Amino acid sequence: MNVEAIKSIYAFEMARTRRTLLQSVVSPVITTSLYFIVFGAAIGSRMQEVEGVSYGAFIAPGLIMLTLLNQCISNGSFGIYFPKFMGTIYEILSSPISMLEIVIGYVGAAATKGLIVGTIILITASFFVDITIKHPVMMVLFFVLTAVTFSLFGFMIGIWAKDFEQLNLFPMLIVPPLVFLGGSFYSIDMLPPFWQAVSHFNPVLYLVSGFRWSFYEIADVNPIVSLVTVLGFLVVCLSITAWIFKTGYKLKN
Repeated sequence: MNVEAIKSIYAFEMARTRRTLLQSVVSPVITTSLYFIVFGAAIGSRMQEVEGVSYGAFIAPGLIMLTLLNQCISNGSFGIYFPKFMGTIYEILSSPISMLEIVIGYVGAAATKGLIVGTIILITASFFVDITIKHPVMMVLFFVLTAVTFSLFGFMIGIWAKDFEQLNLFPMLIVPPLVFLGGSFYSIDMLPPFWQAVSHFNPVLYLVSGFRWSFYEIADVNPIVSLVTVLGFLVVCLSITAWIFKTGYKLKN
């Protein structure tokens, strides 16, 4: 294991975050605060509680997950896309670094940045609502697994994307609707039976549901099913990434 190579990639990616601190940290905090102000005031005044939890506290895990997914996918995709765009990816591929070391460096940095921002959002949320974490170990497990899985997913998007439009396709046009329709701001029990069944095909539902269960012990899906779903998606992403490096797809063109 080439630890120095991993540290170099990781340090370079983390340094990029420090250079874009306003965009990386301040912007998500302001956006989340606006969500609490708008949804908490407009909807919370009409919907006092959801399953015994105040509405503001109920939506907090969903907002944290929304930020975490966007940050991890964006950081993971931009991290590997820019070396492709600048042509420096060939220096990395020709150096004595294995696929595993490249992935650990880029994905580890993206996941770290996502976890940092997610933690800041959690602290920010505590200023607006009373948050209780009944299962801290499960919360951290869901938090870290989601960050690593979707950073790896973003890494795959960065390799696949041929331009900035494709690079922003998932974090801007696909992830937000999935999060909004995945029970982030409501319980799917409020939906008609047909739409409840449709919601179970949304993978984000399992992330939000499992994460919320670790806070308040309320969930739309069994938390074990949610955990297995995240692990399954992680295995799929690892398999696809291994295939990409084995075949050189979008890397050696």
